Amino acid sequence: MRANGVGPVTFLKLIEKFGSPEKVLGAKASELAQVEGIGIKSSERILSNALSLDVSHELEMANANGAYYITIQDSRYPKALKVINDPPPVLCVKGTLSSDDSLAVSIVGSRRASYYGSEQASRFAYLLASSGFTIISGMARGIDTAAHRGAINAKGRTIGVQGCGLGKVFPPENKELFEQISHYGACISELPFDMGPKRENFPARNRIIAAMGMASLIIEASLRSGAMITARLSLEYNRDVMVVPGRIDSPLNQGSHKLIKQGARLVDTIEDCMEALGYIGEGLIDHVSTKSKQLLRETQKPRCDISKLNLTDAESSILEFLGAKSLHLDSIIRGLDIPVGLINASLMSLRLKGLLRQLPGNVFIRA
Repeated sequence: MRANGVGPVTFLKLIEKFGSPEKVLGAKASELAQVEGIGIKSSERILSNALSLDVSHELEMANANGAYYITIQDSRYPKALKVINDPPPVLCVKGTLSSDDSLAVSIVGSRRASYYGSEQASRFAYLLASSGFTIISGMARGIDTAAHRGAINAKGRTIGVQGCGLGKVFPPENKELFEQISHYGACISELPFDMGPKRENFPARNRIIAAMGMASLIIEASLRSGAMITARLSLEYNRDVMVVPGRIDSPLNQGSHKLIKQGARLVDTIEDCMEALGYIGEGLIDHVSTKSKQLLRETQKPRCDISKLNLTDAESSILEFLGAKSLHLDSIIRGLDIPVGLINASLMSLRLKGLLRQLPGNVFIRA
């Protein structure tokens, strides 16, 4: 995980080729270079960096601080992460991970949250956690902190995904919150234990937040924010996106309201969330446990009527053209007399409305 040039995707390719990390390290540079995307220079750099790592020291630091490491092959590894194309090969964990965490909602938003935003994050987290949902967030200031505290106040489960190693707490004022999250759930990170916060690590952290929730609830997101990245990734992972509306004159809500205009679910009550989550529970998320699906059935409302979604002519044409088939984007563009830009916008809107799923390779299918 510290070897320069080895990200999650490369790691999985190496494991698929050689079978285990030990066999990867025992291979020659020329053998590593045969793996797709790895040249001879990269393979030599991988081996050089890997051999210089002190794995024992890393494990000792984690153990001394009450944390531990799990690999993607560990039974405790979150199933929700295994199904994405770039899962973290290794997670450092402080606290406990549970199979019940498959019933989870990610709550994210602005670090500079207003009183209203913090209040809504805490309220929704409290009600969802009270109903048995695990709350996933990033432990940042503002909305993240309020969401974690709401879950803790409900004595529910919450998971904090750090953008630094677990040997550091960021922001530092959340040290007490870090310990509380570890008690009521877990703090996790894919980064080395003693790595401090770096700007470039936070977008990757957001993919974990997006993947671990059945849906993402966005509260106060500006146009250029980590929350918008999380929303985009949620769609890529076939998760639902829900948005709490805010003041129209606040820059904090420009991203949130853009998502609503594109078709994200506007929610202002816990019942709205339950309706959306019940719809998801009908079969869109394969990793959800049997126990969790039973809870969803108990809270589920009937599926919404498509006729009430005010579809545009382009959206209706796309759904009719797809029928029961799965089609590549190029086939949709060739088969419809609709401008390419409008097709792309309509596909995004249909995904946000929960009517369309995107499969790997730009293939689309009706949900």
